[in-house]
Amino acid sequence: QVQLVESGGGLVQAGGSLRLSCAASGRTLRNYVMGWFRQAPGKEREFVAAINWSGGSTNNADSVKGRFTISRDNAKNTVYLQMNSLKPEDTAIYYCAAGTAMTGWAPTYDYWGQGTQVTVSS
Repeated sequence: QVQLVESGGGLVQAGGSLRLSCAASGRTLRNYVMGWFRQAPGKEREFVAAINWSGGSTNNADSVKGRFTISRDNAKNTVYLQMNSLKPEDTAIYYCAAGTAMTGWAPTYDYWGQGTQVTVSS
């Protein structure tokens, strides 16, 4: 079992930045692909970014390319999402997830955190 806990969410003005963290316990994250997803009110959960086990390969959704960066520190068992140039449409609950395939499809991820709220004001 892997337990994931997100942190770093909050309220920020448009154009601002936030850095989300996802800390794991129970098992090392070294063996897992890690992903970030988000869900806005009334919308389905959507893929944001993913990173492979070594950190050498990443994949971002088109909506966040050039603004968000996913990274990981396996020694700290933590994954990060640096979010720059935030827009009101980025407002959502952000979830991290651990899986074994680097995809943007939520069902391929086995473990999920509880989420952290990000609110971007205009």
